[in-house]
Amino acid sequence: MKFDFTPRAMLSVTHLRFRRLWIAVGILLILLVAISSIITIPAPLKVFMLKDKVLHTLAYAGLMGWFSQIYRHDLTRLLLAAGLVLMGVGIEYAQGMTTTRQFDVLDMVANTSGVLLAWALAYTWIGTLLARFEGLFVRSVARSGT
Repeated sequence: MKFDFTPRAMLSVTHLRFRRLWIAVGILLILLVAISSIITIPAPLKVFMLKDKVLHTLAYAGLMGWFSQIYRHDLTRLLLAAGLVLMGVGIEYAQGMTTTRQFDVLDMVANTSGVLLAWALAYTWIGTLLARFEGLFVRSVARSGT
């Protein structure tokens, strides 16, 4: 496998028909993770916090996995990974400044682990799921319209 870290075509998204929709969904996912990381957790949801590190890993793997399927260029994926790791670190520091959340280095490790896991999986068949879903959807709509 040959990696391409040249800046040429970094933001090219020619393999997806609904790229603007997928990017918008990704931005909403980032906002969801950021906001849910800062707000006070309601008491009924604190039950899920027993698996806090798993949630961190899954959230950041989901973000990286989502954007890795939209942006296939290696340099773009590298920058996405760095940006998401920095986001996770920044959110932890922001949590440390609140009275209801706390700073936790292990959360940073879990966030980074999720990013790295999804980054690696992006180079497998898992990294093509969004394009495959879109292809099936378009074919299904085309069949039902005839």
